[in-house]
This record gives sequence, C-alpha cells and structure tokens, in this order.
Amino acid sequence: MPAPENSEDFPLAEARGLVAHLMKPKPYIYWADLILNVVLGWGGFYLVVVTPAFSTVNIMAFIVSAFSLYRVAIFIHELVHLKKGTFKLFIAFWNIIGGFPLLIPSFTYHGVHSDHHRRDTYGTNEDGEYLPFGAEEGWKIIAYVFLSLILPFLFLARFLILTPLSWFNKKLTHYAWERASSLTIDLSYRRPRPTKLDGEHWRLQEICATIYAWTGAALIYFSIIPIKVFIVWYLVTLLIFTMNSLRTLGAHAYRNPGDVKMSVPDQFLDSVDVTGGILSPFWAPVGLRYHATHHLFPQMPYHSLGAAHDLLVRDLSTNALYLSATRRNLWHALSTLWEDSRLSQLK
Repeated sequence: MPAPENSEDFPLAEARGLVAHLMKPKPYIYWADLILNVVLGWGGFYLVVVTPAFSTVNIMAFIVSAFSLYRVAIFIHELVHLKKGTFKLFIAFWNIIGGFPLLIPSFTYHGVHSDHHRRDTYGTNEDGEYLPFGAEEGWKIIAYVFLSLILPFLFLARFLILTPLSWFNKKLTHYAWERASSLTIDLSYRRPRPTKLDGEHWRLQEICATIYAWTGAALIYFSIIPIKVFIVWYLVTLLIFTMNSLRTLGAHAYRNPGDVKMSVPDQFLDSVDVTGGILSPFWAPVGLRYHATHHLFPQMPYHSLGAAHDLLVRDLSTNALYLSATRRNLWHALSTLWEDSRLSQLK
C-alpha cells in the first residue's frame, strides 16, 4: 500500500496557510552558502593534491573538500525548483564551478526531477527517481549503493567519449539523451524528447561539460597536471555519489509498486523527514533532510524547510499524519526501508 488509507484526512489547506510566508527565496543565503562551499571544496581539493597522501592535512583536506563539494553538487536540486527566469546568474555560476567540473550540468536534472513531483508521475514506472525498494528484495537496496563505485566513470565516459561521437551520429545523439542524460535511480529510465522543462541551454551545457572533460584529460596526458588530480576527482565524486545514494534511500518509503497514482498527501506520506542526528546537515545538505515537507511544498526554498517543519509540528490542528513521515536519523530511515522490504517478501 503506497500510503495510509486516511491520507485524505491530511490538513493540506491548513498546512499551506501556515507556511505561506516562508515561500520566498533569499538570494544572499544562496550566494553565501554556495561561495563558502566552493572555496572550501576546491581549496580543500587543491590541498589534497599537493600534500603527502594519508598525512593528517591530506586526510582533513579530503574530508572538507568532499563534503563541501557534495553540498555544492546538491544545489542542483534547488536549481530545478527556482522560479523560471530567476537566479539566472546563480545557475550559470553553479554550472561553471560545480556542474561542469563534477560532470553533472544542470540539464541532467531539469525536467527529470520536475516529473518526480507531478501527481500523475510520482512513484509510477515513468518516474526515473523512484524504485519500489520498500516492496522488493533487499539486495536491490545494496546494489543501488554499490552502483556509486562506477558512476564517476559513466559520467566521464558520457562527456569524454559519447558526447563528441553523438555530434556525428543521430542514433548516438538519441541514445545519449534518452539513456545517458539523467540523474535518476532507475537504470531502465528513458528520457522523453527535450522540452522547455529541460532548460533553454542544455546543448550549451553539454558542450561546456565536454570541454571541461577533454581539457582535464589533455592536461593530465601532457603532464601539465599530475595524475593525482584525476585520482582525487574520482574519490571526491565517489563520496558524492555514495552519500547521495544513502540520502536518496532515506528520502522516501518507496512502497508504491509503480502502478498507483498518488495525491499530494500520498506523496508526503511516502516521503521522509529526518529531524535528528548531528550529521544530518552533512549527509542531506541544502534542506534535503526535510524531504517529506519538500514534497508538500516543492517551491519552498531550502533555507525555510526547517522552520516550516517546526511550525507545522507546533501549529497544525492535528499533526499525527504529519509526524508519521518523520524518522529520527538516517539509520532509522534506512532500517525502516530495509524492514519494509523484508516484510514485503514474507507476504
């Protein structure tokens, strides 16, 4: 069952009224947050490259770099939800300092993530960001995490090899877009033909990411920069994809078998808020530990989600359903998902 039977009793209108004043994004928070983590991320990256391997400074610099760049990368989620036509400079800056060097330009998430929030798509077989982990065998949960080991190489191959070839072959152009242009968790997902939801400049972004990939490869090949740069890049992106896979598993209950269309309350009750754990801002940055609340209010800026959660817990006339989507920490979220998967196999 995708959600509790009384999901229609969720006080959605009341909830919207309580948080209406929290819907406006504050640009100075976006810029300050991003710039700080860019400086820490790429500054730490440089220190990892120039310091002796496994020295104290080297290890600390890697931790700071990896988690700061993880936060930078997760901003891609926020970009999708910004009002169209706003934050143009911010989006361009994010691509230049985050999306292109990490090989995740923003077009890889636009459109795809919009479908994830549509009532007719969420949790169905057309949702590339959803798999019924909570209703299937547990090994699929483990396999999804281990997929992170090869994801950096897949993205590198996409822009280093597949993209240039696709410019000269229509079949490869179609394949590159349909099968290799989406940040999804469903490997069978086929991306529909480009629309306005995919962004106006996706082709330019593709070219820029390819230039970044080829420039990096050339600099290493001609010994202008050491091979250690690539090794550090792989390890940093490996941590980013691994942490994001754990965050993704903890973001939903994943109980929908794929053939049920879900209302907004259903989507909320199939999602997860993680309210505790001092490490939550690190493994679920940019507000994503409040993922259930985010599905109630997709346009709410990340810096307001915590305040919205506290307000709804305190002031909703009945908050039992709202609290039912809460987990104490990441372990609680993951263990609940695993238990749901185990129980589903006993039925």
